[in-house]
Amino acid sequence: MGKLNRAASIDDLRLQARRHLPRTIFEFIDGGAGGERTLRANRSDLERLTLKPRVAVNVAERRAVVELAGQAAALPLVLGPTGLAGVYWPQGEVAAARAAAAAGIPFCLSTNSVASMEEVAEGAPGGDLWFQLYFLKDEALMDALLERARNSGYRVLCLTLDLAVQGRRDRDIRNAFTIPFRPTLKTVFETAIRPAWFAGFLQSGGVRFGNFEGSLPKQGFMSIAAHIAALCDAGADWDTVARVAAKWDGPVVIKGILSPEDAERAVALGPEAIIVSNHGGRQLDHVPSAAAALPDIVAAVGGRTQVILDGGVYRGTDLIKARAMGAGACMVGRGFLWGLAAGGQAGVARAIDIYREELDIGMALLGQPDFDGIGRDALLTGPEGYPS
Repeated sequence: MGKLNRAASIDDLRLQARRHLPRTIFEFIDGGAGGERTLRANRSDLERLTLKPRVAVNVAERRAVVELAGQAAALPLVLGPTGLAGVYWPQGEVAAARAAAAAGIPFCLSTNSVASMEEVAEGAPGGDLWFQLYFLKDEALMDALLERARNSGYRVLCLTLDLAVQGRRDRDIRNAFTIPFRPTLKTVFETAIRPAWFAGFLQSGGVRFGNFEGSLPKQGFMSIAAHIAALCDAGADWDTVARVAAKWDGPVVIKGILSPEDAERAVALGPEAIIVSNHGGRQLDHVPSAAAALPDIVAAVGGRTQVILDGGVYRGTDLIKARAMGAGACMVGRGFLWGLAAGGQAGVARAIDIYREELDIGMALLGQPDFDGIGRDALLTGPEGYPS
């Protein structure tokens, strides 16, 4: 815990994770699509927004509790769906779900998790669990996943729309990243100099896709792109989205929206929320950052459903900026994965604490005692204000 407590920021946890993980695996998390312009913009567009503080405001009591998909959350924060989290730390998905439950915030499990949805639900009782679903070619398999998620106590279904195919990720191509990991001189050397990670990896039994065990034929060494191509339905359209959403008898959120036109189509289906996201800059490069896309989407939605921002959120003040632009909360991926890779459940808890502390101090010094009450006037307008 001493190492984790010395982490003053999410970036510090990233450095700790880098020292723990083999380079190829670190770059799988860290990298984005193509030349990573969108990946960089996710962060830089949030960073260049300027907050406008007000003083002589009573901020003795601050409130950051929000409603997310119909249930109260202690922070405006969701731990987002990230594939293969169990590779970064043994039982990684369970560890993250436990940390989220202890913090009173939702955890969203990826379709491509290492631990199965049943293992996560059993390991994190009482948590607000969301299940993220990709559109699969095998409709019966997709229906079975929905039924299993429902029976395991997952409250919210998160439909991800931006994975018709996987984006072309240069770092993964250079590293020849495959599942299972292909033993080469490079990967053997990388694991040899990361003995703590390798011991945990062996203890956890290596790489698997827990939600698909017994459902997919055994494969040899396969890139993630090939795995997605074999599994996901590139022909899914809005009719598909509507049909799958109708099979779920609880709250639905729709993830992967970047245009006002798609926001309109999504809202027409009656979701509890839409998530403005470019998949962490990991799908199509040279698309808008999540922050740049957010204001127009908020305007198009017009308050008909909650909007959640996903992309580049590394600071508690980013939560404030997102709220000022109309988002009700933020979803984070790498932000908690660095904590997970640095220290398991305790590392995720440290990441959540960093967001919480930065948010609380930011609200106090801005003169904003209630997160839900933060509006556009918390940001400077003009060239230093909203992304163009």
